[in-house]
Amino acid sequence: MGFAGIKNIAIVGARGQMGALFKRAFHKAGYAVTTLDRPYRPDGSDDAIRAAVAAADLALISVPVTATREVAQALAPHLKPGAILCDVCSVKVNPLAQMLAAYTGPVVGTHPLFGPVIPEGFDPRVAITPGRGDGAAEAVADVFARSGFSPFASTAEEHDRAMAVVQGLNFITTTAYLAAARQTPGIENFRTPSFERRLEAARKMLTQDRELFQLISEDNPFLQETVRQFTAYLDLAAGGDLDLLSARASWWWRNTA
Repeated sequence: MGFAGIKNIAIVGARGQMGALFKRAFHKAGYAVTTLDRPYRPDGSDDAIRAAVAAADLALISVPVTATREVAQALAPHLKPGAILCDVCSVKVNPLAQMLAAYTGPVVGTHPLFGPVIPEGFDPRVAITPGRGDGAAEAVADVFARSGFSPFASTAEEHDRAMAVVQGLNFITTTAYLAAARQTPGIENFRTPSFERRLEAARKMLTQDRELFQLISEDNPFLQETVRQFTAYLDLAAGGDLDLLSARASWWWRNTA
């Protein structure tokens, strides 16, 4: 079976919101989809795992990052030769290494840059990071493209360095800012529209997804380096060099006018 011939996909964790999203998308694109939930728990039997993944050309792990190693080890003995093992974790360096250690066949890492509800007008981009197997990453990218997503190539290190900022630093700085803000007596009486927008943007992160952001931040090997770089910019602010900071920040809009 060549990678271009992917027809059967097994999703591990299909009861989760992301797993369910991909189950619908892959099925709609014409792929045969089987599902498996919690094979890494004591109640998961080898027979159940074998039945779910034996025919799979692609096995997609959609579980919390802390379970990736255990799930990969449970799946590996039952995958057919040439089957691609893949994940959808928000970090890539460590999960990719765990899958490569558990399985000797083709391995690919992916990260969908969206949640289970894709905002209208948002391009559903998926980072594709190669692990092992010539053509495997391209074959996985093709599956996502055919299923309505926008895959793009990356390396695990490039991905995690970017996500240390986009997810990790965003979580840390938002948490620190709001924790510091509450120390100001009566601040709740001084809410401006821009402050309200910032509170609203942080609401879901800190009330519903806090544990998720903590987990993926802690598992990112580049987060502490990124935090140190950020504190250097705070030092510039403390020294009064706001013009330099503003000039560097305006990079985001220079080419969009």
